[in-house]
Parts: sequence; structure tokens; C-alpha cells
Amino acid sequence: MDPKVTAAVAAADAAGPGKGETVRIDSWIWAVRLIKTRSMGATACRGGHVHVNGERVKPAYSVRIGDEVRLRQEGRERIVIVKRLIRKRVGAPVAIQCYVDNSPPPPPREAVAPAGLRDRGTGRPTKRDRRELERLRALRALGNRPPGAR
Repeated sequence: MDPKVTAAVAAADAAGPGKGETVRIDSWIWAVRLIKTRSMGATACRGGHVHVNGERVKPAYSVRIGDEVRLRQEGRERIVIVKRLIRKRVGAPVAIQCYVDNSPPPPPREAVAPAGLRDRGTGRPTKRDRRELERLRALRALGNRPPGAR
């Protein structure tokens, strides 16, 4: 292993919880870089997007080693098993060592076509172009339902 990564792992162990202390789930998913901010982690928990061992959890839930954490975000489900408890955010090489990733592979980028991209240099969209873009985005948000269906 790289000496820098070894030093970072040692620092993460020192910054981890002490004997008998616990780590909140919103803090842990932020610390291991599954979510960008801790407040986004808390919002995901409140919204029912985080499950630990099959049960929906609140942001203050205490996570333990061996727990299975399921996180649904941006149309993808991440399934991880907790290997190490950390409280502070660490670098990506160290964060990967704190969990076992059992997530299904992400869909290929070609499968997810962005709606409403314009060619570079075509200038500002006309009113008609803008309305077509808004209509496409609305259809995409509704899950590609036909117009008029609710």
C-alpha cells in the first residue's frame, strides 16, 4: 500500500469514535463519501432513501460494523457493508477501505440520454426552442408518460 494512504488510514483511525462511542448514519455516509454533504445525508434519511439492515432509519441512527446500508440517490441504489466507523470526512482511498461495496454496476452513460442539449455555437435558444426544451424536460420528469395522462 502507498505510504500516504497508510498515513491517512492511521489518521482516520485516530479520528474515529472512541471506545463505546457511536457514529450517526448521516455523518457516516458523508464521511465515506457516499453523499456530498452531511445535510444531504440527513435529508436522504428523512426522505426514506437510507435503509440499514432493511429498515428505514432517521439521521441520528447509530451505525455499527457489519451493518448493511442501502442508499438510493440519483436513480441508483448503493449497497455497502460497514467495515470501519469514522466520524470525519477522509480522502477517497481511505474512504473505500471503510466499507465493502456490493452495489450493482451503474448503467452505461449512453443509456442515460440527456434531454435538451444544444449544439455549441448555435446561440441563444428562440422562444420556440425554449418551449420545446421545457416540454421535453416535463416529459422526462413525468417518466415519459403520454401528454394528458396523470
